[in-house]
Amino acid sequence: MSALPVDPLSAMHWHPMRDEDLADVVTIESDVYAFPWSLGNFRDSLAAGYQCTTAWVGRELVAYAVVMQALDEAHLLNIAVARAWQGKGVGYRYMHHLIASARADKLEMLFLEVRPSNAVGRHLYARLGFKELGLRRDYYPAATGREDALFMGLNLTDAK
Repeated sequence: MSALPVDPLSAMHWHPMRDEDLADVVTIESDVYAFPWSLGNFRDSLAAGYQCTTAWVGRELVAYAVVMQALDEAHLLNIAVARAWQGKGVGYRYMHHLIASARADKLEMLFLEVRPSNAVGRHLYARLGFKELGLRRDYYPAATGREDALFMGLNLTDAK
């Protein structure tokens, strides 16, 4: 049995999401989100040709993301880190990977929405250089009605 390196994130690697990953993806999704995507949402994303990727440490699925590309921009539709791996830098490393991939594809902008109540996510995106571009009213389902979304963007042509 091979041991993980002292810094297990140094062994983090990414793969295209596969049908056989979906059960684990949905398990993570349901654990970390109060209003999770369904299995059908992920299947539809794969069928639509979105960039659906998974992040692994060893043989453990630790995170996943779904990105839609159109023309010269990308939209991060979903990203999640397994609860046991939260707060360990997985999200930061994964976002760097997504940003580098978008730049390699010669995209100019990366957009996303985030709940105003998601302080950790907002901090991460701001740290990566995302700027608030607007507000989408009543965008997310919430325990009591709906919650707005902050619409954020990162100019990928800016200095790295």
